[in-house]
Amino acid sequence: MNRHTRKMLLNIATGVAVAATAVVVFLPAAYAAPGVVTSNVNVRSGPGTNYAVVDTVRRNQQVDVQQCQGSWCYISKPGPDGWVSAQFLAASGGAPVNPSQPGISFGFNIGPNGPSVNIGVGNQNPPPPPPVVVEPTYGEVCFYDRTRFRGESFCLEAGDRTRNLGDWADRISSIENPDGLQVQVCSESNYRDCRTYTTSASSLGDFDDYIVSVRVQ
Repeated sequence: MNRHTRKMLLNIATGVAVAATAVVVFLPAAYAAPGVVTSNVNVRSGPGTNYAVVDTVRRNQQVDVQQCQGSWCYISKPGPDGWVSAQFLAASGGAPVNPSQPGISFGFNIGPNGPSVNIGVGNQNPPPPPPVVVEPTYGEVCFYDRTRFRGESFCLEAGDRTRNLGDWADRISSIENPDGLQVQVCSESNYRDCRTYTTSASSLGDFDDYIVSVRVQ
C-alpha cells in the first residue's frame, strides 16, 4: 500500500470517529418534556392496567414525561415514578394529547426504549419503524375521605373492584366520576346493600362514611 492510499484511508477513519464522537456529545442527557395531569390517576409499574399501582397523582400536578409506549407514558415527579394512561395528560401549556400517539405531543418518538440514533454508511436504507400498538383507554373514578372531593383519595379504573376496603372502610365521603362510569358502592362487604352512581357526587347522604365494598364498570 502506497503512502497516498494509506493517508486517504487514515483521513476517512478519522472523519468517521469524529462524527461518531459528535453524535455522542450532542445527544441530550435525558429525553423529557413537561406535562400536566388532567385528572386524578393511578401511577403503575408498567404500561398497562395489569401492572401494580405504585402511586396516585392529582389533577393539575406538573410532571416530566420521559417516554411513551402505545397509549401510556412514563412520568417523573416527586414520589414514585411510573406509567400513566396518556388520556390523563396534557402537554406544556395545556395542549391536548393524542392518546394513541402521545409521544408526538411531547416531541419525541414512541417506543419502549425511548428515542434512538442510527449511523448509516453509503446508500443503506434504515429499517422501517416498529408498528405502534394502540392500547384501549380506560376511565377512572376517585374516592375522597371528605365531601366536595377533598382530603385523601384513591382511584379505581373501569373493571376494578374490591370486596372489602380495609383501611378505607367507612371513610368515603365523595366520589369524582368525570367519565360517567357505573360505580357501585355498598355498605357491607361482598357488594351487599349497594347504591349505584353514574356521575360525580360531592356528598353521599346516608352513605357518607358508610361504604365497605366498591366495584366500577
